[in-house]
Amino acid sequence: QAQLVESGGGLVQAGGSLTLSCAASERALSSFAMGWFRQAPGEEREFVASIRRYGGRKEYADSVKGRFTISRSNYEMTLYLQMNSLKPEDTAVYYCAASTRVEVDNSPDAYDYWGQGTQVTVSS
Repeated sequence: QAQLVESGGGLVQAGGSLTLSCAASERALSSFAMGWFRQAPGEEREFVASIRRYGGRKEYADSVKGRFTISRSNYEMTLYLQMNSLKPEDTAVYYCAASTRVEVDNSPDAYDYWGQGTQVTVSS
């Protein structure tokens, strides 16, 4: 079964940066719309950013606009999330996801494949 594997999480001080990566096990996944979500303890999983196939339209949650950048390399079958100016409220488990749908909204229900997540902790 196709898999997504995240990496790049860790502990960083407020104001710092991290880059998350998500490697797809099958080339077909890299042609789908993909996104990043996050989930803090006791909270629901929330949308962070998404990118259409072939690096098209990108969308961001208001809370990360101007600080996070989503990108993808279909050749490398990898999705990225560059996170700058990190804040303690960015602390969460970050998940990458892929959707087989032609039209994708920002709901977790729109995504069919999920990684296991990577922890990001931002200290104040």
